[in-house]
Amino acid sequence: MTKDNSRGTGLGPIESQAVGWAQKLASGEATAGDIEAARRWRALDPAHDVAFVAAERVWRDIGAARTVLHDPKVDYAMALDALGRRRRSVSRRIVLGGAAATVAAVATYGMSNPPLGLWPSLSQLNADFRTATGEQRNVSFAGDIAINLNTQTSLAIRPAIAAEERIELITGEAAFETTQRGTRILAVLAAGGKAFTEAGRFDVRYVTDADRSPVTVTCFDGRVGVAQGSATAELRSGQRIRYTAAGISEIATVDPIAESNWQRGIVEFRNTPIAEVVDEINRYRPGRIVLMSAKLAQKQINGRFRIGEMDEVLLQLQQAVDANVRHLPGGVVLLS
Repeated sequence: MTKDNSRGTGLGPIESQAVGWAQKLASGEATAGDIEAARRWRALDPAHDVAFVAAERVWRDIGAARTVLHDPKVDYAMALDALGRRRRSVSRRIVLGGAAATVAAVATYGMSNPPLGLWPSLSQLNADFRTATGEQRNVSFAGDIAINLNTQTSLAIRPAIAAEERIELITGEAAFETTQRGTRILAVLAAGGKAFTEAGRFDVRYVTDADRSPVTVTCFDGRVGVAQGSATAELRSGQRIRYTAAGISEIATVDPIAESNWQRGIVEFRNTPIAEVVDEINRYRPGRIVLMSAKLAQKQINGRFRIGEMDEVLLQLQQAVDANVRHLPGGVVLLS
């Protein structure tokens, strides 16, 4: 399955296998079959599940696990030794008692809600169209609908209802364009609501790993309806709205050019808090930037950057706000 991680770490066979599964699932190359095999391994024995959870916790402790775990240049000895110490401190009573009752629930939850986004969720794996970190992709649907997927985006085609053709944005961001289609309607579903139009160009964003995770709908051309629960709104060019399960926001006026910059390979920040800047960079850049300072998080920056040159943002942060940037293996950066 994976290389032996037990050398010099104090790990037993089960813990070594748990580390191997954690690395495999975090590699970005795990298939649906790999995820199912890991689920079965965890369900074989309560000790397997406890070991896997402990391994996962160690990676979380060292931070930015998504990339570090599978980088062949990284020395895992320190983290594995920590796992060995954690293993020795686990109570046998916990392993044989409460863990046995929760194995199935934990495994099921982990499949649907992967911690830190370490692997794609089941819904993302079942998407009809997906993009990886830093990838953008153009696709067409139903012959006359053009779709531009931004980075880390998953879309699924849903069954049509009457004249309404449906696409679900599972996570990420995508731009949609369609011409007049008679009575046919394009509907983009996201987080229990939808954006819909007979003819128009618009963007829907739903970044599910962000706090509060609002859905943002921006209209670039034509008219776009938005519905969430019993609330509805209509957008025209240059207007934006957000919604959550709690309801729909007021309509805001925006700059269509700035809002569509990502479609031209540009990310632009305008008086943007560094915490939000880091979240956005992590969507496009392999590895992980970890913001270590709450004070720095509130500072704001401006700038325009090419999507393929996200490390330029780090240089600006060093110069503009005197940020300390520490590079680690695997593309991990500590920002303080």
